[in-house]
Amino acid sequence: MKYNFKNLLVEIDNHIAKVTINRPQALNALSIETIEELQHFTAVVSSDDEVQAIIITGSGDKAFVAGADINELRQLDREAGEFYSIRGNRAMRSIELLRKPVIAAINGYALGGGCELAMACHIRIASDKAKFGQPEVNLGLIPGFGGTQRLTRLVGMGRALQLLLTGETISAEEAYRIGLVNQVVPHDELMNSCYKLLGTILSKAPIAVQSIIKAVYGGQEVVLDVALNREAHWFGVTCGTEDMKEGTAAFLEKRKPNWSNK
Repeated sequence: MKYNFKNLLVEIDNHIAKVTINRPQALNALSIETIEELQHFTAVVSSDDEVQAIIITGSGDKAFVAGADINELRQLDREAGEFYSIRGNRAMRSIELLRKPVIAAINGYALGGGCELAMACHIRIASDKAKFGQPEVNLGLIPGFGGTQRLTRLVGMGRALQLLLTGETISAEEAYRIGLVNQVVPHDELMNSCYKLLGTILSKAPIAVQSIIKAVYGGQEVVLDVALNREAHWFGVTCGTEDMKEGTAAFLEKRKPNWSNK
């Protein structure tokens, strides 16, 4: 399947789509056009059998995504601002709800909308040169693409409020310490680390991988009893697959499983 965008570069290799936000002149800032392209990409890739996993990164060595496009922000009034936020949230949610693993390869500044984009991905791996923050308060704004919600869920209310209310920028090491990112690696090893991790994930039973993502995200906003029932549902789904039979047989026979995705 062909992916042609103005602000995104999409390269597919060994069932992994590498998506690069390509606006280096603006430190890869998220314009409305870029946001719409991200949402269109997720709609198409969800049904593309060639792609089994996704990496999202930024062009160049300076920025993952340095924020939203300030030239667009400054033109918003109350009504337009709410619609702008809704559009951005739809794009972020479409990434989060993909049933194919999505890794953010954070190669530099991940500020404002960039931090929000990273948080919408399933896993975050950061270069040791990366910087993180939600500096919207410095512009008289609040985060509009899920920052107040996902940051709180990832690092806890107290730490999230401190970052949101001060607008401070933190290092990759601090982001790892508070649980904002999964791993920090040397800058030159960032992409290889992402491909290596996805290689491990893609060696597992595909239906089980998809079901784990569904169970985790399906249980985020409901009470525990409902979440456990949803987990039981997806456990049952995997029990009914040929891959489960193959996986248990391979374990008992001390060999590698041969997944059929059935």
